[in-house]
Amino acid sequence: MAGPGFCTPPGAMSGPKIGITGSYGGMNLGDEAILQSMLEQLRRELPHAEITVFSRNADDTKRRHKVERAVPVRKLSRAEIVPEIERLDLLLFGGGGILYDAEARVYLREVLVAKEHGVPVMLFAVGAGPLKDSTVQEAVREALDGVAAITVREKSAQQCLEECGVHHDVIVTADPALLLKPEPLPRNALKFEGLEGRSRVIAMSVREPGVAAPDLDPHVYHALLANAADFMVDRFDADVLFVPMEHSVLDSQHSHAVIAGMLRAQRARVLNGEYTSGQVLGMMSRFTFVVGMRLHFLIFAALRGVPFVALPYAGKVSGFLEDLKLPTPPINLVNPGRLCAHLDQSFDDRKAVKGTLAKSVPALQERARQTIKIALEVLNGAKKIDALPKAA
Repeated sequence: MAGPGFCTPPGAMSGPKIGITGSYGGMNLGDEAILQSMLEQLRRELPHAEITVFSRNADDTKRRHKVERAVPVRKLSRAEIVPEIERLDLLLFGGGGILYDAEARVYLREVLVAKEHGVPVMLFAVGAGPLKDSTVQEAVREALDGVAAITVREKSAQQCLEECGVHHDVIVTADPALLLKPEPLPRNALKFEGLEGRSRVIAMSVREPGVAAPDLDPHVYHALLANAADFMVDRFDADVLFVPMEHSVLDSQHSHAVIAGMLRAQRARVLNGEYTSGQVLGMMSRFTFVVGMRLHFLIFAALRGVPFVALPYAGKVSGFLEDLKLPTPPINLVNPGRLCAHLDQSFDDRKAVKGTLAKSVPALQERARQTIKIALEVLNGAKKIDALPKAA
């Protein structure tokens, strides 16, 4: 393995070998936005780096992100993954919410292999939680012992790792997707999606219950969102577009389930085409208002200055709202009447919310830029990782 303290001569054709492991290749536009942003930053700072992504779908990752190498990480045994990791100069773990009870140990396998083979490891703006299982807490604590640097994307993740007994300094930066750039839509996309000529479109996102959201009751939130969508159709004379962030069938299924519960179903539709993260980000500017459950859907809205209401099923969503200095309606305590009242008030306050986003987003983006700077320090063998100013 090459050591971390090298310096690549200007114009050299070879550079550091950097691995990125996390929840990639799973066809989730939020995770792909994180990876795209990480890759863009690395390529800008280290144009000669060879980047390997440990992916659930290596073919998709190669095609989507044009990376030098992609490894089908979930198809390989521990012994098979060793040569892919020991050749690296740095392993970046994250970003995204990958340290939670159900799957933390699965994701941490590559961290443990890297540590065994002397490869520096950095946690790159990860999310953490829920971590309530004591055996998982112990696994996280042991895996993170001795890593080169730990950065997390929100304060709640910092607190979660500290509660697990992680003694390493945990630095709060921000989600890498905050640095994503919008991309143009394919020709005739708006016509294809039935959005052409629509004067007021409100976008909504749902998510499936599952290991990352174990307390989510679909029967409750389907009815809640159906009622909210009907209210917005009638109150704001709007069309409603459901935007699946998962390319699997589940986001689409849950979107259709909400529409099936609507009285004004003819004014709602589900986005049909497959788009890149940057294209969905670009599409955000077409929307008047956004209501969402998925974190990166809300991040995309914030980046485009589109007022939104979040339904915070998880701490990461609440943490994002706290960073933006926006109010947090707790989904488990909201009934249809209260939610509609909140939507009505938020819609009327769109101008003020736009102003809040304009002030808060640049500060978050600056925090996001700090993560790559820390990675470069680790790569170049920095003796000390300087803590960032505490998040407001």
